[in-house]
Amino acid sequence: VSAFDNVRREVGKLSLIKLIQDGRIHPSRIEEVVAETQKEMDEHIRKLGTDACQEAGVHGLHEKLVDLMGRLSFRVSYSQNVLRHSIEVAYLTAMMAEQLGLDATLARRCGFLHDIGKAADHEMEGGHPAIGAELLKRYGEGTEVVHAAAGHHDDIRPEYIDTVLVASADAVSA
Repeated sequence: VSAFDNVRREVGKLSLIKLIQDGRIHPSRIEEVVAETQKEMDEHIRKLGTDACQEAGVHGLHEKLVDLMGRLSFRVSYSQNVLRHSIEVAYLTAMMAEQLGLDATLARRCGFLHDIGKAADHEMEGGHPAIGAELLKRYGEGTEVVHAAAGHHDDIRPEYIDTVLVASADAVSA
């Protein structure tokens, strides 16, 4: 099964497995199984996102952002699971901020959300930093968080220290 959307590919794979196990493969059954599997996948993604938020210590995210974070579990970048990477970057960013006497909670949030654009980069135009910044702005995140997502690959001039910390943590994690 092949698709640009990793979640859609997983739904296709799981649907095929269910259909083969069941043995009843006809058009209406295919649609039924795919719809059922998609619903299960949506619930699984929400749980993955919620669990990641808990593990990273990031609270109060818009539910769409939680879902997007859950989708990152199905994305791999340079052989590293992007959701696990985001959690690691959250911890590293918070530790550096704490050592510098800065707001570790804000830094953790910036680090956690920095790659969220990778969850939607197949749906929107642009690179994942710009997509992530747009999504974060759309769902009510603060200026520092939006800027950290936009600038963690040095695409823009850093205006906040958290952007530099996220870029550093991202490099360490990678």
